[in-house]
Amino acid sequence: MKRYLSTFFLVLSGVILIIGLRLDFRWSGIASWGLTFISLIFAAYFTKYIPDEKDEQQSGNQ
Repeated sequence: MKRYLSTFFLVLSGVILIIGLRLDFRWSGIASWGLTFISLIFAAYFTKYIPDEKDEQQSGNQ
């Protein structure tokens, strides 16, 4: 389940930008970019849970 969180946070950052930049409230641009930055940090963090195909192939050959 954790390996899908990276994709989830990338999509979430796109949705936040699309919705946040269309709103015309005071500070909406700063808030949307801030939330996008935080979600991109989480996406980068959860990339360590994505399995590496090279490691799986090498361990299967031994």
